[in-house]
Amino acid sequence: MKWFKNELVQEYFEDKLAVVGLVIFVILGLFALMPALFAPQNPYDLTQLFLENSFQAPNSTFILGTDEQGRDIFSAIMYGLRVSLYVGFASTILSVIIGFTLGLISGYYGGWVDTVIMRIADIQLSFPAILIALIIMALWGAGIGKIIIAITIVNWVYYARTARGVVLSEKEKDYAQSAKALGMSKMGIIFGEIMPNTTAPIIVIATVRIAVAIILEATLSFLGLGVPITEPSLGSLISNGYQVLFSGYWWTSVFPGIVLMILIISINLIGDRMRDIMNPRLKR
Repeated sequence: MKWFKNELVQEYFEDKLAVVGLVIFVILGLFALMPALFAPQNPYDLTQLFLENSFQAPNSTFILGTDEQGRDIFSAIMYGLRVSLYVGFASTILSVIIGFTLGLISGYYGGWVDTVIMRIADIQLSFPAILIALIIMALWGAGIGKIIIAITIVNWVYYARTARGVVLSEKEKDYAQSAKALGMSKMGIIFGEIMPNTTAPIIVIATVRIAVAIILEATLSFLGLGVPITEPSLGSLISNGYQVLFSGYWWTSVFPGIVLMILIISINLIGDRMRDIMNPRLKR
């Protein structure tokens, strides 16, 4: 833990670009966690919306303009960030728990257990992720909980395959063999001995896959199969604006799209730096 607090953090801050990514992500995270503190209005409180304010271009009152309902785009983006980040983090955490556990068990037990889990993963990876998510959402319908489950189903395989590959080498090392010779149970060896030594690549993948989960949610919401209209994300805001994009009201779609792009870039910068730090072969 002391190493984590000192060496890892210090090494991370040596990369200025990664620091910029972290600062941007923290700022956007604060907007998402406490939108009421930063947003001029609650864009989903009907008492604060007035149709005479509809489709106003960016000005001193509405810095990013308004949409067809008179909603402040800046405020809508703050609340949309909250939904996008919630879906991204929740689905990633569930994917890590499921995929990491199955990967550890698959790699250590081998045999038919490994065959069954890995063949399921191989079959799933043979289809585009967006296609699987579209089928699931088309069958289940829109909803935050449903989209989290759909993205979890899509993403668990990446953690499972990574964990399995690491376990195959770790289980042959002296510490694992010693625990086995001492009579420790298989589950004890997997989760007590091997798992702590396989977390680094999982952390790196999880950091990058958060961005993928957010993009996948935005894509589904853009297509009308993601979050409901009462709890819009950045993807649904882009979709709503796209309908009037070519009518001259470009700000309704462009600004949410820019924020989504900035969010994804910041997460990728953090993920790239974490990869460089945790993989000695990639250190520059």
